[in-house]
Parts: sequence; structure tokens; C-alpha cells
Amino acid sequence: MRSCRPFDASRTTPRWFTGRGGQRGFSLTELVVVCVILTSLSAVAFPIAKYTIKRQKEMELRYELRMMRNAIDEYKRYSDAGLLPVELGTDGYPTELEQLTEAHNLVGQGPSTVKRFMRRIPIDPMTGEAEWGLRSYQDDPDSGSWGGEDVYDVYSLSVGTGLNGIPYAEW
Repeated sequence: MRSCRPFDASRTTPRWFTGRGGQRGFSLTELVVVCVILTSLSAVAFPIAKYTIKRQKEMELRYELRMMRNAIDEYKRYSDAGLLPVELGTDGYPTELEQLTEAHNLVGQGPSTVKRFMRRIPIDPMTGEAEWGLRSYQDDPDSGSWGGEDVYDVYSLSVGTGLNGIPYAEW
């Protein structure tokens, strides 16, 4: 049977912490093993963190595009319903993206009824700027240049490709 030694209050370090010959600390082998384990864990965690950041930016890009496209569609619905004045020969889409942030008086709703479709032009999370590619109703669906007649659609000016393999400009 093992005997238990009474606790010695004069010892400053626990018995399990002392190495051979009563020396304190870790051996070189123990330190190397710990460094190898930490390095391998960080090598696994770094790509995961990198893709997590990219995925977060892609979610922001989807949200900003959806918000602007919904604002454009709402502007078009208001102009089709006759609540916004439309210039003759236009399709009822805004002539520029900044027009969505301006206050518009609704026709036939009284002078105090004002509609604003967006508070501000959002920043493209991929480029870090508030610049977006524009397409007009008269442009081809995959056109890379804006005809300038109106704003029918928006897209990112980033040249990068998403995690799904589709370029951001095609989202």
C-alpha cells in the first residue's frame, strides 16, 4: 500500500512540476512538441479564417445588391402607378443611382408625402468603394458598359471570383 506524505508548506513548487534532479521548468523536447502542435493547429485555422472572412464579404455583397435592386424595382412600381413623375420617352426607371437617395414628392398624395427609396448608396464590400456597375433597360443583359438612359440593374465592379466560382460582376 502506498503511503501519503503530508503536505510540506515550505515547498514553493508542487512536486509534479519539478523535473529530474529537482530542477524546475520544461525540457527542450517538451517545448518543441508544444511548438509543433501549435503550428499545426494554426496551419489548419488560417485557411478557415480566410474563407470565413471572404464568405462574410460575399454575404454583405448579396445583401447590398438585393437592397439596391429592390429599391430600383420599388421606384419602377411607383412610377408605373403614376405616383412619381416620369419623363416622356422613358421607361420609369431612375436616371441615375443617386436618384434613389433623394426625396420624391408623390403625385396626388399631398405636398407632405415624401418617399425616399434608399438612405445612401452602399459601399461595395469587395472594392471598398461606393462605385457600382450600372445597366440600363436598353443594354444587353451581360453588357459591361452602361448606356446611360436609366438604371435598370447594378453589379459589382470587382474583378474577383466568388467561392461558388462565379465572378462578382455576374451576381
